[in-house]
Amino acid sequence: FGDGGITALGANVLNMAIIGGCTGLYTFKALKGKLGIYASAGIGAWLATVVAALACAIEMAIAGTFPINIGIPSMVLYHVFIGIIEAVLTVIVLLALDKFRPDLLAWNRGEADE
Repeated sequence: FGDGGITALGANVLNMAIIGGCTGLYTFKALKGKLGIYASAGIGAWLATVVAALACAIEMAIAGTFPINIGIPSMVLYHVFIGIIEAVLTVIVLLALDKFRPDLLAWNRGEADE
């Protein structure tokens, strides 16, 4: 799609660090009491991937790279599957950290605002 390199750094930071990061964090915080830590983290990772892809598709449509009616379904559908991989990897990493370095996880340190 032409999204890469130094010229797209600002958009990539916005999409992955800000939009994706906030989506994942607030999804995790909203769901952890209801679904548990690992399920919430997996759902947050999946949703962060999909929402960041949606934002990218909208930005690229505004830039004229492709029509929005083609870009959104293409980007979101593709990233639905990438998000599944992201969710699985996130849960695996959290399980490994919980087993081998539990001191790195806020919920094991008894911090109030995890």
